[in-house]
Amino acid sequence: MRFRLLALFLGLLMLALPLPAGAGARLDAVRASGALRIGLTGDYRPFSATDGSMADGRGGFSGLDVDLGRSLAAALGVKPVFVRTSWPTLSADLKAGKFDVAMGGVSVTPARAAIGLFSAPVLMDGKTPITRCDLVDRFQTLGQIDRPGVRLVVNPGGTNEKFVRAHIRAATVILHPDNTTIFQEIVDGRADLMITDAVETRLQSRLHPSLCAVHPDRPFDHAEKAYLMPKDAELKGAVDAWLAETKRSGEFAQAWKRWVE
Repeated sequence: MRFRLLALFLGLLMLALPLPAGAGARLDAVRASGALRIGLTGDYRPFSATDGSMADGRGGFSGLDVDLGRSLAAALGVKPVFVRTSWPTLSADLKAGKFDVAMGGVSVTPARAAIGLFSAPVLMDGKTPITRCDLVDRFQTLGQIDRPGVRLVVNPGGTNEKFVRAHIRAATVILHPDNTTIFQEIVDGRADLMITDAVETRLQSRLHPSLCAVHPDRPFDHAEKAYLMPKDAELKGAVDAWLAETKRSGEFAQAWKRWVE
């Protein structure tokens, strides 16, 4: 009897204790505010852009994850509010509470997973080169790329730079901070190639006829892309449920066809 009473007391005590910080708090805040703040960099086609070439006619964000972000907000019963972030500041902005979910082609990394929660995987992708079409045969392997005289351009602060720093020693690495104009550096001959996600190389090769994706079906590595949130299991659960439904219903495939294929 004494042990049963003790167990009952402890159970009631646990119910009385406050929930761990953040347990459902962010989802509750989203619903209370009536808005879902969606972090986007606005510089990564086809996921999000603001430079006019994929503009929505109102000078705002457009792209795959803009459409899907609106869908997610609707599923939560709130309105979408798009917040500008950047690859160098993405993690800091998440920790500072500047948005409720980061979308727009975010790669899953241990560093990001340490400060937040990722949704179920959105897609699998990997790093591969894009170069002028007449140079494709020269840049098939990392060994061919990592040579003196090769000029490799990269946008700072994200997984592209991380990959380059890990694998390139002899080639010249050129940091170009504007991801919306970086491919023009290759077109104009100021750089020889870029290594980025295969999905981006496919799209950019269509936007710039002089550029060709180098074996996008056989990237150098593989990584998942997902949506990044604060450590709120209830928010993650809601996002995962919505994502599963968009894939089941065909909504995701329709958005993908509009922006990628």
